[in-house]
Amino acid sequence: MTAAKKTRKFVRVKRIIGQRDSRLKKNQNKGESEDKRKGKGDDIVREIPQVSSSLFFSYNTALVPPYSVLVDTNFLSHTVQHKLELLTTMMDCLYAKCIPIITDCVMAELEKLGQKYRIALRIARDERWERLKCDHKGVYADDCLVDRVMKHKIYIVATNDRDLKRRIRKIPGVPIMSVGRAKYVIERLPDAPEK
Repeated sequence: MTAAKKTRKFVRVKRIIGQRDSRLKKNQNKGESEDKRKGKGDDIVREIPQVSSSLFFSYNTALVPPYSVLVDTNFLSHTVQHKLELLTTMMDCLYAKCIPIITDCVMAELEKLGQKYRIALRIARDERWERLKCDHKGVYADDCLVDRVMKHKIYIVATNDRDLKRRIRKIPGVPIMSVGRAKYVIERLPDAPEK
């Protein structure tokens, strides 16, 4: 019984202020600086991003025939796999004239992929399609397409890439075309025919 009392006293004596205790001056100064940082984040937001005037809720009034369709690498490869013709199948899907547009980034990505995608590259090099010059560095096609669609909401994006679709769905008023069951499918285009 006496041994237990001695141990208790020893534990009481051993208690000292820890290095991270808020009662120490150096830790009080750190706490004040963190409060100041938190205070900066509570400012009132005075600038709201400008929404395109062509949007009526999620309906994009700037999309009228002839439709400008930005084509992605993945979309071209799926078109070749399903043995579809690019322009006629697009026109069958939208019931209107379409202008397939291929950016320099998509062409560079197709060239990098090599022999496996040579037919898709041959289709992309066709002179009937419109070509867009890219003024940015790098050849990552997904970023290029998303950036272009953010600036100008006059495009339909043709892709089968899940990540790109997810990114484009966050942008209001931009329809997405994809290859499914040996035909093209359009989503988020209000005038599109229901099948």
